[in-house]
Amino acid sequence: MPPLDFRSVAVRMVFLLSLITPVCGLAQTPVTEPPPVEKTSDWHLSAYADLAYLLDFNFPENHLWRSRTTSQRVNELAPNMGFLNLTKEMTTDSRWGMEVGMQGGYDAKTFGFLQDEPRVGGSDTLRHIQRANVSYLAPVGNGLSIQAGLFNSFIGYESFYAKDNANYTRSWIADNTPYMMFGVNARYPVNDRLTIAGFIINGYYHLSHPNDQPSYGTQIVYRPVSEVTVTETLYAGPDQNKTAFEFWRFYLNSIVERKTDDFILAFSYDIGTESIANQPGAPRTFVTGGNIVARWRIDSHWAVALRPEFYWDRNGRWTGHEQLLKAVTTTVEYAVPFGWTRTRARLEYRWDESVGAGGGFYKGGDVAPGTPGLTGSQHLLIMALLWSFYSP
Repeated sequence: MPPLDFRSVAVRMVFLLSLITPVCGLAQTPVTEPPPVEKTSDWHLSAYADLAYLLDFNFPENHLWRSRTTSQRVNELAPNMGFLNLTKEMTTDSRWGMEVGMQGGYDAKTFGFLQDEPRVGGSDTLRHIQRANVSYLAPVGNGLSIQAGLFNSFIGYESFYAKDNANYTRSWIADNTPYMMFGVNARYPVNDRLTIAGFIINGYYHLSHPNDQPSYGTQIVYRPVSEVTVTETLYAGPDQNKTAFEFWRFYLNSIVERKTDDFILAFSYDIGTESIANQPGAPRTFVTGGNIVARWRIDSHWAVALRPEFYWDRNGRWTGHEQLLKAVTTTVEYAVPFGWTRTRARLEYRWDESVGAGGGFYKGGDVAPGTPGLTGSQHLLIMALLWSFYSP
């Protein structure tokens, strides 16, 4: 691998910024968790655990939900996630910040790399790092935030952690975009309505290592009115062993959200493309998907949510299979706050359909020894218990 040509990197970055205005804040999460009591310190300790049972009426013998990276285990009690996190906030009085956390559970197994991509050394250990970054609030204009290390992804609406989302299971576009990024980012609030940001990271998935070249991205967050947020995020970079510009991956994530104290309505749409260098003719892959998230908080305890969606992986580059996916997810939640903790019980019904040359979900019975049978749709009934702690 030739040494990194920073002049070439700079030229490419200018080219990317000419495609879309450089820009803003981190990926959003639809359900914010307010501190249980008034803030008392810049240091915060948080913890989280979730336990779920996904009843798959196809009853696959391998107990797996095909093409998924989160909530993979079905028809068994699954400890999907647990973490412990320590955070120091940046403020104008104390400009340095930091975050460090560890995690474990089934969801932490395969979330950090794409199908068949080479992984960084020690990835089986590194996947347990939940966050590890330092930050600085520079006294520039309205405040320039700089962050380096492992941080929350700029791409996507849904969080890696179910407690932050309207539904327990994640959407297809969420499960096939990065939940975390490793590198450096900078954010700047131009005014009360507009924030811009840019980032340089090690790749699309932080635990993949197809080459030694960096990837880049920009984001705009615009708030035309206080209740509405529009977010555009562009990712571009080499994610194969051949790093020529013609083989770069481009991915655009668009989000429109209207959020009040009791109601959330959000629309997400993604589109991505990449030419495959090591296949005859370097075919251009294509993926696109979208969903609508609607959540109504009935009172301080009860909430309901609905999420219809689709996802088309034309060439199987993202999910590993050529397929068109459709799904509808409905969720009922009962939450109990107590001191610095919040406990949630969720009951969820989900229907998925997969069609195409490589489509399908696992079912009971093998078509050949060691080869699970496939069926075009599945029905899931999900029962989940989520517990979180936050020190103000």
